[in-house]
Amino acid sequence: MSQENKNDRSYYVIIALSIVLVLMSAAIYAVSQGVSEKDTENTISMNGYAEQKIVPDTATLSIGVLVQNSTASGATAENAALMSAVMEELKALGLEDREIQTSYVSVYPEYNYDGKPIITGYSASNNVQITTTKLDKLGDIIDRSTAAGANQIGGISFSVSSEMQKELREELVNASVADASSKAGMLAKTLGVEITGVQTSSISDSTTSRVYYETPQDAKDEAEASTSIQPGESTVSMSVQVTYYIG
Repeated sequence: MSQENKNDRSYYVIIALSIVLVLMSAAIYAVSQGVSEKDTENTISMNGYAEQKIVPDTATLSIGVLVQNSTASGATAENAALMSAVMEELKALGLEDREIQTSYVSVYPEYNYDGKPIITGYSASNNVQITTTKLDKLGDIIDRSTAAGANQIGGISFSVSSEMQKELREELVNASVADASSKAGMLAKTLGVEITGVQTSSISDSTTSRVYYETPQDAKDEAEASTSIQPGESTVSMSVQVTYYIG
């Protein structure tokens, strides 16, 4: 067989194999489409939602001390003394070590930029983040910290602990599933069909909290009344998506 005939034969073999591959791909696609259409045939999907407003059980706030001194060592020493006094007050209020976490510590020079940079002194800062469930002591935490020397009080945020969310989870799941079932039943009745089962379902949950109090950056006047903190409410919600078989 000549080389030219061999090349022609190889060419036709390649063409034939290409046609077979195209036909196989088309068949696989048709089958997958058929399965997909079968999966969604005679089904309806519905979302269900439930929420509950509750009083948050956890508060987070930042307390710190910022001082200035002519020397770095002086600023550090003064800051350490004041922060130690603040910590003593926090511990006296019953806060545990696990509720107090250092969030920021720094010592940096202060400059006068009149002409050329000249160091005029040093600032030392130390901040701790408080996370506690002792909401009834928040006012005292702020007042006694500022009285001890704290002059950087951050905004307070309230949240719902994971423990409390777990307690609500089963109740919210049941309520959101009932909501989806009720709406699916009304839709099925309108369409003149009956729900015969559940194909798939999924859930998602979330918690939204608001900040109800913003503390001043400067220390409070000792003559002022005790700070009042109100946690307000947070919303814990649950949503489900259910796909029902209908007949």
